[in-house]
Amino acid sequence: MPKRRVASNVDEELEDLARRAKDGDETAMDELLRRIQPEVLRRCSRFLPYRQDAEEACQDALLRVARKIGSFKGDSLFTTWLYTVVSNSARQTYRSMKRRSAEYPTEAERMPNQSDPRTTSVIAGSRIDLLEALDQLEKDRPNLVAPLVLRDLCQMDYNEIASELNLALGTVKSRIHQGRKHVRKSLTVS
Repeated sequence: MPKRRVASNVDEELEDLARRAKDGDETAMDELLRRIQPEVLRRCSRFLPYRQDAEEACQDALLRVARKIGSFKGDSLFTTWLYTVVSNSARQTYRSMKRRSAEYPTEAERMPNQSDPRTTSVIAGSRIDLLEALDQLEKDRPNLVAPLVLRDLCQMDYNEIASELNLALGTVKSRIHQGRKHVRKSLTVS
């Protein structure tokens, strides 16, 4: 029997704020953004180890929440929808930083004994190889990325993922397993 998450008062308050924000309540939106900001930053830090990169991804995620709250259907928990937004924002921030570092010479390239914090995570972050592997997986097998990211990086349970992605539980587990195999192969080849 699947484990059911017991909603706390805090969870219920957050869900209520999200519903009100979705319905156009600006005060609820302001409060919602204030309340989720620490958790969004913490989750972005799982993707991007350098604090400034995680903060950039966090701001992007909060902006997306504010702009796209209308796309939250309410079929699943707000936090489930939020974690999808956060993972997409963190991965997009990484891609953007990678492009910038390729296009523009960094301070470190102009002055070899100096490091440029703008590109530190792109050059030497501990999770960068994982982000590269996820980018490759997205090119090769895009249907495996979301379940894998939601499970392994956002730490959502299988039932929440199935609900969020509108997939059967067995399909979710299979895609996560396949995604892990592909990512593991990419990480050992690198």
